[in-house]
Amino acid sequence: MGEKIMRQAAELGGAGGEGQLPHAIEGEMTPAVRLIGRIITAGLLLAVAAGLWQGFSSHGLLDGLVNGLKASEVGFAMVLILLGSIVEGFGYGLSLGTKWPYTRNIVVLMVRGDPEAAHRVVATLVGLVALALVILAPTVTTISGLILIVVTALFGMGTLYVLAGRAPAFVHGTHGLLAYGVFLVYLTGLAYPGLNFWTYLGAMGALHALLLAVFLGGMTTGQRGFGTAIGAFVQPRKASQWTIAAHITAGLILVATLGYMMPAYPIAFYLAVGQFAVGFLLFHAVSLKPKDPGIMVAFHQSMVLLMALAIVLVWR
Repeated sequence: MGEKIMRQAAELGGAGGEGQLPHAIEGEMTPAVRLIGRIITAGLLLAVAAGLWQGFSSHGLLDGLVNGLKASEVGFAMVLILLGSIVEGFGYGLSLGTKWPYTRNIVVLMVRGDPEAAHRVVATLVGLVALALVILAPTVTTISGLILIVVTALFGMGTLYVLAGRAPAFVHGTHGLLAYGVFLVYLTGLAYPGLNFWTYLGAMGALHALLLAVFLGGMTTGQRGFGTAIGAFVQPRKASQWTIAAHITAGLILVATLGYMMPAYPIAFYLAVGQFAVGFLLFHAVSLKPKDPGIMVAFHQSMVLLMALAIVLVWR
């Protein structure tokens, strides 16, 4: 297995000649990946159930349909973000090479448990629901959501080239930032109907600090590339180490921001403090297994999602 990975990594580095697309590097299908796949499937079903509940509890057929789709879209967006972290955590980032958005057998691959295939299929689902919402209720929020999804998808294609060493880490960081933008636009649209998302976002300093940390987290992944360790350091000496130092700084800014705003967002503050311990464990996991650091990536991402929910919904 180790020799296979090294050979595929060498091919990604350009052994095939300039202009040739990199070969796919398959992740390892483990019991943990299969279990996570079942949990993700359950998450999708819960998102559908939440949409049905929201729809039937609303007044009027059109309002019920729109509110139900918004509720499901929030759940689908969360699942999509978590799928992205599973793709990274279990070494599936280049399982389909740079073929985008689909391969001819993508549904078969998804059924077999490939997280990257599932990631792209769920992204399509998110896009279709967004399009339906624009048709049913064309507002600033729904139109913004659809535009964000389109741009996120294009940057998603770019992340493949980042992992292959053919695009800058900025692309990876922007993709993560946009993915959270999609999640937030539908979450705020559901929680605060009629509110202009961009006005809300501009006034939310806590979300600014969170999104800065998200962007630099994506930059960290992009800067180290596919299957490369960052390396232990005291003083940063290479680009990936400088990027993670900036990410840690952004995490401290987030804690300071939420602490300054106390007691407005207590749960988000405690999650941000606890995230430092999770981040340390993740750094250790990446150092031990840079190609597939495992479940800590998804756990780290789930903490960020919970922080976003705690801020928007003002959990106490």
